[in-house]
Amino acid sequence: MSEIEKRKDLLRQIGSDRNSKTVLYVTGDRQGLETQIGQDIIDLFVDHLDEIGPVKKISLVLYTSGGDTSAAWNLVNLFHMFCDNFEIIALGKCMSAGTLISLGADRIVMTKQATLGPIDPSIQHPLGPSIPGASPEARAGVSVEAVKGYLDAIREYEAGELFEGQALIDLSNKVHPLVLGQIFRSRQQIRDLAGRLLRRHTDNQDQIEQIVDFLCSESGSHDYTINRREAERLGLKVEKCSEDLYVILRQLRNSFSTQMLLREPYDINILAANGGVGKYEFTRALIESADHGAHHFVTAGEIEVTEILQQNQDGTSLKQVAFRDQRNFEGWRKIA
Repeated sequence: MSEIEKRKDLLRQIGSDRNSKTVLYVTGDRQGLETQIGQDIIDLFVDHLDEIGPVKKISLVLYTSGGDTSAAWNLVNLFHMFCDNFEIIALGKCMSAGTLISLGADRIVMTKQATLGPIDPSIQHPLGPSIPGASPEARAGVSVEAVKGYLDAIREYEAGELFEGQALIDLSNKVHPLVLGQIFRSRQQIRDLAGRLLRRHTDNQDQIEQIVDFLCSESGSHDYTINRREAERLGLKVEKCSEDLYVILRQLRNSFSTQMLLREPYDINILAANGGVGKYEFTRALIESADHGAHHFVTAGEIEVTEILQQNQDGTSLKQVAFRDQRNFEGWRKIA
């Protein structure tokens, strides 16, 4: 039995346990081949949900480090169009945009190791700051809350408007003004979206504002992790994963982790040194359901090896081996 067939059977078991239809969504966090939630998933989920049809309850088993907040908002609204009751089963990492999706669910089922996280976004923009030592096209993400924190710190010094103005000019010299504009728009947008989604967890406006404040800024770091107990203390509708369900989910996680090589960093030099020179194909994200099979985000290509002869100062030749990663395909495929 293939890993896809194993997971299909496990998804049926989860559906039986939760009395629901079940969909699995994983964005891989393999070092060097990380993926994120993006707008390209919406049509794929439509295909799966069309096969499932309008039902009373759908469980989305989710493992992600985050991604596009607009895609997260769209995904939540899509699921609510196909069911009366939408729940998230947080399998492990359910960070950033994954947490935003969870806020829009009617409940969050969390395993012992499941973690939510802050929802303060980082802006990726073609005009963003360059990365020293990287390719000219590479741009660093700019944290929305980091920019706000910098400006707040300047104001706390009470050095006057002239100093504050100079600090803002200095910031705009390092971060393009158009990027700064998008940052401030995104900050307000994420707070508005989170507040609207949280109404499925509580109708207490003061509590909603407290949760949004914590998830957007007061947690202190985008890497901060929120376990099941802290999520409950925040006021989220959290359900403890049963022991029987945990056994199934552990098998599910082991299956996709093994197939996606999540515990093995991707390094072209290691791959070539281990005799992996030639063609390769890696699964980097997946959407699967028992009703509509599997979509995988795949990167495929080949490693080319070239030998370069260099002349030393003493006249001797030095042979160096260089590896080139030539990617031939990158995108979603219908696998099964």
